[in-house]
Amino acid sequence: MSTQLTLQAPLALPPDQVPGYLERLWNQELGSPPGAATFTLVVWEGSWLEQQLVRCGRLDGPITGLLNETVLEAARAAAVSCGLPLSTAPMDPKLAWAIGQLGGNHHAEDQRGQFVEGAISAHMPRRLITLAPTLDGGQPLETLVAAYCPLPEEGAGGSACGDVVVLRGGTGALRQNLDLVQPLIAPDLPCWVWWNSSLDEAPEVMAALATGARRLVVDSSLGDPRRCLDLLVDRIDAGQPINDLNWLRLRSWRESLAMVFDPPSRRDALNHVVQLDLDVEGSNPVKGLLLAAWLADRLGWHLISTYAVDGDGVGDGIGAEFERTDGQTVRFRQMPVPVGVPKTHPGAMVGLRLICQSSQGSPLCVILCSESGGCMRLESGGMASMELAEEVVPLPNESEEMEMARLLSGGHDSTNPLLAAAAPLAAKLLP
Repeated sequence: MSTQLTLQAPLALPPDQVPGYLERLWNQELGSPPGAATFTLVVWEGSWLEQQLVRCGRLDGPITGLLNETVLEAARAAAVSCGLPLSTAPMDPKLAWAIGQLGGNHHAEDQRGQFVEGAISAHMPRRLITLAPTLDGGQPLETLVAAYCPLPEEGAGGSACGDVVVLRGGTGALRQNLDLVQPLIAPDLPCWVWWNSSLDEAPEVMAALATGARRLVVDSSLGDPRRCLDLLVDRIDAGQPINDLNWLRLRSWRESLAMVFDPPSRRDALNHVVQLDLDVEGSNPVKGLLLAAWLADRLGWHLISTYAVDGDGVGDGIGAEFERTDGQTVRFRQMPVPVGVPKTHPGAMVGLRLICQSSQGSPLCVILCSESGGCMRLESGGMASMELAEEVVPLPNESEEMEMARLLSGGHDSTNPLLAAAAPLAAKLLP
C-alpha cells in the first residue's frame, strides 16, 4: 500500500448512518476539500479461497482479499489434500468448494476493503466501496468507513483525498441492503464495478451494481464457461462498457504472435493458415477460445461448425472448421492438458501451433509456448518438413490489483473493440 495519511481510521457505524456520516466527515469534521474528483470503485470481494483456507487452519490470516504467494502455495497444497487433479488452478472455484468440505473453525480478522492497495491508490479513487460476503451466510450486515490522503511527498495534496466504505456480511444481508450502496456513488463521477469473484455467484447483485454507464470489470476464467462468455456477449450487445481481466492476460500471446509475422517474408503466410492448435491448462476453455476468436476475426475467417474432441482424461477438447476469405478451410482444435504446477487462474494458455501452407514455398509452422517444455507436444506430427518458428511467450506475473490499475490508468470508458469482436465468436465456438 502506498504511504498514506489516515484522516479517519476504520470506524464501525450502523448501516443507515453511513451516508450522513461521510457527508459530515468531509464538510465539517475534517475541514478538507470534498475529496478527489476522480472516480468511484465498487468491488464485490468474495475471497472464498482465502476465507476457506483460514477457516480450516491452512492460513493464519488476516483476511485481506489480496492474492499473494502464501495464499497460492496453501491453495496448491490443499488441492492435493482434496484429491483434485494437479492441474487444478488455485483460483478455480472448485478448489474453494472442495476446501469448504474440510473440517475446521479457525477465525481471523477480516480486513477486506479497509485499506487501498498501492497500485489502485496511485490513481486516487474518490471512494472505494467493498462488498465483502462472508462464509457465514446468516451473518448480519456490518459497515465500516475510513478516510485517507496520499502523503505530500508523493506529489499529492489534499485534493487527492478519498474514503473507503466496507459492507460485510452474509450474501443475503448484502443483497437485502443494496439500496445503501446507490446513494454512496456520486452521479457526476465515473464509476467502475469490479466483480472480483466467480461470475456464477449472486447475479442479481451484479445486475444491481453494474447498471447504466458504470464500467464493469470481470474475470471470465472464474465460473461456468458458458455463463462467462454469455455475460460478456450480453453486456457488449447492451452497449455497456465491460473489461475482462482474462482477456488482458492474453496480451503477451497476441503481441508475440504478431511479432512472429512482422518480418515482410512471413506476412503473406497469414493468408494461408490451414490449422490452428491450442493447448490450455485444465478444463476451462475460455481463454483459449478468446485467443482463437481474436485471430479468426482479425484474419476474416467465417465459422462453419464446431464439435467436441475426445481428450486424454483431462476433459474434452473443442474442434471447429473455419472458411478463409479465399474459400479454403482452416481446422481448429483446442485441447486441455495436465500440468504439474498450474498458473494462478483456470485455463491458462500452454501453447499455440499455427500451420501455414501456400502453393509456393515450404509450409510454415509457428509454435508459441509458455515455457520450453510446453512446446514438445506441439512439435510432433511431421514438423520436420516445415520451416519452424518457435518462441517462448513472456508471461507477466501481475496481481489482479495491478491489472485493475492498468484499466484505471487507461480510462476505458468503452469496451475494447478487439474484445467486443472476439467474445461473440468465442461463445459460438463453445459446443
